[in-house]
Amino acid sequence: MSQNVTLIATAAMGLEAIVAREVRALGYEDIQVENGRVVFTAPVSAIPRANLWLRTADRVKLLVGKFKAFSFDELFEKTKALPWESFISEDGEFPVVGKSVKSKLYSVPDCQSIVKKAVVERLKKKYGVASILKETGDFYRVEIAIHKDEALLTLDTSGSGLHKRGYRVGQGEAPLKETLAAALIQVTNWHPDEPFVDPFCGSGTIAIEAALIGQNIAPGFNREFASENWEFISQNNWDQAFEEAEDFANYDQPLDITGSDISHDMIQIAQNNAIEAGLGDLVKWKQMQVKDFRPRQENGYLISNPPYGERMGDRPEVEEMYRDLGVIMRDYPSWSTYILTSHENFESLYGKKATKKRKLFNGFIKTDYYQYFGKKVR
Repeated sequence: MSQNVTLIATAAMGLEAIVAREVRALGYEDIQVENGRVVFTAPVSAIPRANLWLRTADRVKLLVGKFKAFSFDELFEKTKALPWESFISEDGEFPVVGKSVKSKLYSVPDCQSIVKKAVVERLKKKYGVASILKETGDFYRVEIAIHKDEALLTLDTSGSGLHKRGYRVGQGEAPLKETLAAALIQVTNWHPDEPFVDPFCGSGTIAIEAALIGQNIAPGFNREFASENWEFISQNNWDQAFEEAEDFANYDQPLDITGSDISHDMIQIAQNNAIEAGLGDLVKWKQMQVKDFRPRQENGYLISNPPYGERMGDRPEVEEMYRDLGVIMRDYPSWSTYILTSHENFESLYGKKATKKRKLFNGFIKTDYYQYFGKKVR
């Protein structure tokens, strides 16, 4: 397929601008930033590249069509009119998932069923199939999303969400999504030649994402995607995308990244995850309480997602950790500190008002990203 396609990079609330920046960095300029997604037009070769390189997007979807639909007949006919045969092979397996918000067609099961029938009818006619479609081939997940009576029909090119990098062999109780971890880093001005510390590292996600960013390693290098065998995307497109990822990786970039945690078990899990990511000894891991942390160099970055103290029994201990961290970092003015937490009194506990705050969601938890800019020593 030589013509352009419209792609949708879905994003967690608050990360849309970061995803848009990543899309532009891949060289795609025809971009619209909307709530929860970044829509862009690009060649088919963008499907492998976007899946491999987007660090902060949740998924990459292919837009098949959008239209207003006020009745089931309208949904059926307009779905059937779309060029499904351009994307789904004759033996393709295509389950339909759906959602509907503030629309006349509110029954999701009915919408899914009607879309399925319409696509089946279209494919049978185009492929000249008289009996049932086999659906024994490649997997294509069709999604019908209706919002305020506008139907959006897409194919999910990613498969598993893009946060599933393939390196997390272990995790803690409340793991941070890899996509959000990457976003926390990309919001900052950290450069790979500067020290980087996460003193509440848990299973190591932030430190590992920093190492991947530091060496410019594509986040999707270690996994598979649903669209890898789709017929309309040439194997050459995939080969070139993986070659580009290999060529752009800077494995010689030295890094000074440390992850520490009070739990010996979590440090072991973090080490195993780093090894699975192919990072080996690139990240230093250390069992340590935050009150024992002392920076050894200047101009460093502390980026962390500490415990929030959501359970009342944990709250006093968590608040003490925030106080300890604030006292320590006061003596290191050249360091920049970035903390994600849902604790509403973080600034008073830390002892200083943040330079900047950004509202983000960690899963379904509303959080603030407190940013303290250091005064660099030249």
